[in-house]
Amino acid sequence: MYTRCFILLVMTVLCWPATHGGAGPIEDRPSELGMGLSEAIQQALVNNHSLRGGAHGLAAMGEDVGMARSFLLPKLTFEERFMRTNSPVYGFMAKLNEQRFGAQDFDISSLNHPDALNDFQTSFSLEQPLFAPKANIGLAMSRNALAAGRHDFGRKREEVALQVAQAYLMVRTAQSFIEVAEKGQKDAEEHGRIAGQRYENGLGLYSDTLRASTAVTEAEQRLVSAKKNWDVAQRALGMLLGLEQSVAATTEEGLDPPVADLAHYSEAARQRRDVLAMEKRQANASQNVKLAKAGYLPNVGVGASYQLNDHNRPLGAEGESWQVGAFLRWELFNGLGREHERSKALYQEAAAGEYLHAMGKGVSFKVYEAYRGVEEAAKNTELARAALQTAEEGARLVAVRYENGLAPMVDLLDAQLSLDHARAMNVAKKNDYRIAVLSLCYESGTLFQDLGINVDNPEEE
Repeated sequence: MYTRCFILLVMTVLCWPATHGGAGPIEDRPSELGMGLSEAIQQALVNNHSLRGGAHGLAAMGEDVGMARSFLLPKLTFEERFMRTNSPVYGFMAKLNEQRFGAQDFDISSLNHPDALNDFQTSFSLEQPLFAPKANIGLAMSRNALAAGRHDFGRKREEVALQVAQAYLMVRTAQSFIEVAEKGQKDAEEHGRIAGQRYENGLGLYSDTLRASTAVTEAEQRLVSAKKNWDVAQRALGMLLGLEQSVAATTEEGLDPPVADLAHYSEAARQRRDVLAMEKRQANASQNVKLAKAGYLPNVGVGASYQLNDHNRPLGAEGESWQVGAFLRWELFNGLGREHERSKALYQEAAAGEYLHAMGKGVSFKVYEAYRGVEEAAKNTELARAALQTAEEGARLVAVRYENGLAPMVDLLDAQLSLDHARAMNVAKKNDYRIAVLSLCYESGTLFQDLGINVDNPEEE
């Protein structure tokens, strides 16, 4: 998005604008806030809505760990049940539980054809796992998933920081384009003055004054567009910071981090946060194999219950009883489901390993590409600076020749167009170089370090 905006910014300086309204002079449209780059990034790390949403998602992943741990902790259950029956078996049991069974209840007729009765049953039960391999592995996997989420969130913060730095740079660049447009307007006005003077003295053509006037109008249009783009760039920066007002870029500090050698960035990229997140997911794939194998093992635990029975009211206590015990649950056969689950886990483990290798190679390539991009941008910046010097000298010489009647107006306008283009390209190439350096820092995972910004790592929380 920012690259497209920058291209639009360049084109509006070099070409006629599509619109002519909506932007006043710079002094008439002050920004409500002014920040340095470091302050802007710190503001975004706190208030950017995408990061705030990511923080809530990370907190939700933390609750998954608690949920996994709960399978290893005791379970206490309360239950109140009501039954009305004339079943001989259930009626016999209910009276025994209510502890109101008498000798008359042994009557054969009563046993075969009992009267309907009520039974309120209140129970408290406790169960504690002692050996639950799946639950233990699930807890380890949830912790790995949380660690991966923290690394992903750290990478997201770097991404937002890069977007802020690019937007901040866009504001500074837009200010430079205003200066370029103002210089172009002053040059056009000076050419118009010279053309008018030559026409008044009978040395020039009236058509030259008209052409010069048209050039002045075009320069004014480019200045209007440059001011509009500057205003929009400030508003875009404010949006990234979670604000509704424009933010001015007040300083160049931090926009030119030093560039190290390629080996430095390649080594740093090994610890890039999204790479670390993928390593955690690959570890979880291995844990998933253990989880599948754990399906062959039994679960062992202990339990206890306390029970109240009453035939008149809930929570009544005509009869009370308790029991304690231990259990072993062992699924001996489940239709070969465990075998397929284990095979699936092995395939997923292999896939995760391949994805991790692919990601490592991809990161290495992106760092290499970004580093070469910095070299290219540095060379183009030097060439643009040299081109500006030659364009300035060429425009000066043609202006002198026109003033002395040795060159036509068309040559002067062409020279001025080349000068305006060279000025714009000088600003654009400087911007390209800065973006290339910031992209290299981002691709290697050293953006915060290179910008000198101290942030807390979410994966260490």
